[in-house]
Amino acid sequence: HYKVVHPAFDMDKLKMMTVTISDCTGSMMSEWESELGMKGGSAEIELSQRFQELTADVISRTAFGSSYSEGKQVFLAQRKLQFLAFSMFLTIQIPGFRYLPTKKNLKIWSLDKKVRSMLTNIIKIRLANKDTMGYGNDLLGLMLETCAPEHDESQQLSMDEIIAECKTFFFGGHDTTSHLLTWTMFLLSTHPEWMRKIRKEVTTMCGDEVPTGDMLNKMNLLNMFLLETLRLYGPVSLISRRTGTNAKFGGIKVPEGTILRIPIATIHRDKEVWGEDADEFKPARFENGVSKAAKHPNALLSFSNGPRSCIGQNFAMIEAKAVITMILQRFSFTLSPKYVHTPISVITLRPKYGLPMILRSLKVKRDL
Repeated sequence: HYKVVHPAFDMDKLKMMTVTISDCTGSMMSEWESELGMKGGSAEIELSQRFQELTADVISRTAFGSSYSEGKQVFLAQRKLQFLAFSMFLTIQIPGFRYLPTKKNLKIWSLDKKVRSMLTNIIKIRLANKDTMGYGNDLLGLMLETCAPEHDESQQLSMDEIIAECKTFFFGGHDTTSHLLTWTMFLLSTHPEWMRKIRKEVTTMCGDEVPTGDMLNKMNLLNMFLLETLRLYGPVSLISRRTGTNAKFGGIKVPEGTILRIPIATIHRDKEVWGEDADEFKPARFENGVSKAAKHPNALLSFSNGPRSCIGQNFAMIEAKAVITMILQRFSFTLSPKYVHTPISVITLRPKYGLPMILRSLKVKRDL
């Protein structure tokens, strides 16, 4: 599956999607400016929810393009499914209970059927129109093109497999990125010296122009800042992996098929790995790249590592860079006194009480 889907996340294709990301971000910021305009150029805005809406919009448009409105409906149903599934982990599981027609199970089955039906319909329409309109330049279209019968048969996926990958687009491309943006804004507001440095880099690279993929790739300070944010406030705190063969870890024999839990959040603050300043926010540790930031080259596990690493990591980083760049171009911001620092892991790491931020328009200052 990784081999089949990977071409859709080619860097050149992702750079083209920067236009869509910028358009969505521009719409969000226009709403902010309207709110600020009604309140004299300054207003408190809860950013966590706004970023969730933004990343939902971005992934719906980049994954489904011309089928955006249908894709958005799929997303909303998938999100409900996600929280219902997570709530199941918080209750005692009785063997076979998930097959009984309980109220919650009926809701899950209904939503899953709805998601499958909508995705199947979108895919069938694409396949029916491929000769006249092509597969499309969005993530779904790029994946369908790679799986086309005229290509290597080993690359073809079944309808069920394509649907599963579409679901993964939503989960991987929405929650995680929205919380990366949230924690980045939190850390920028609490580290004004870094905010000044990055704003200067943004001004140097972009001026007032909408950032392009090439501009974003040259922003070293912003990249370092995002990597350090991922280290201390990575959206994914824990991952699971199954051993493919008999293995040995630290003198402990682990048989094939064992499921291992990898505590990313714990590893990211381990002083033996990152040094005595592991608990401190220091983006400069990534100055010479990820592999030299810690005592082990693969210590940063925000996107996992190796052949099972997150296929959408470049997409997530480009989106985060574009959004933060555009915000720094148009707004100054400070943390609201109402903010309560309570990180909580509910599927992903998020601020329990949101991120209220006081925003001011830089455009007002320029006009003055």
